[in-house]
Amino acid sequence: MAAPSAPGLKRFYALLAGIAVAGVIALVLVLRGKPVSIPANVVVQTADTAGFRGYLLGQPTAPVEVTEYGDFQCPACASFDVTQFPTVKERLIAGGVVRWRYRDFPLSQHRHSRLAAHAAACADEQGKYWEMHRLIYESQLDWAEQSDGGATSFFRDLVKTIGGDPARYDACMQSAKYAGRIQASYDEGTKVGLGSTPTFLIGGRLYPGAIYYDDLKKVVDSLAAAAPKPQPGTAPAAK
Repeated sequence: MAAPSAPGLKRFYALLAGIAVAGVIALVLVLRGKPVSIPANVVVQTADTAGFRGYLLGQPTAPVEVTEYGDFQCPACASFDVTQFPTVKERLIAGGVVRWRYRDFPLSQHRHSRLAAHAAACADEQGKYWEMHRLIYESQLDWAEQSDGGATSFFRDLVKTIGGDPARYDACMQSAKYAGRIQASYDEGTKVGLGSTPTFLIGGRLYPGAIYYDDLKKVVDSLAAAAPKPQPGTAPAAK
């Protein structure tokens, strides 16, 4: 058999290179997972809310509970989380004054808000909710305008960044198992009268907008001062 000519070899090697590139792309797509869509307006089942009343941070015995209704794709929510929440966490939550309760309130105009909420819920399965929560808000500008597949891949990369198990995360996302939980959170916000995000429920009153730490502290201090003091020797009630 005659040896291939030089042009023939070039075409052969170019074909091999093309096959290799296609294989790498296919492998990356498999590893990154398929685009995920989290359904809205689902029927909430009892199992969706059993034993779950939100993502909690702080001591159960804290005299004041603050509920934040947020949307991961809301710019004002991201602003609060990045600029104000670190101080709230350090001074009020760690100080034992506030028990923080986060509830998802995904707005319909935000394409990836339910996807982001579900990504955080799947990270919660691995004990990494608050790490994922922080990174989703910090990187909002990087994923908010991406395609469905791009956002799906972006959140998967965040899970790897915080040391999560990507395979376990993929299974959780593909199942959309927390769609009912997210819907229940949204329904709760609607019931209490939310009109925008972020909105904070403190002492039975709603405070819309990205509240500043100093303003939040004034409200919390007032409620904490009026809260009943635990009696000496009395164990706190179980939550």
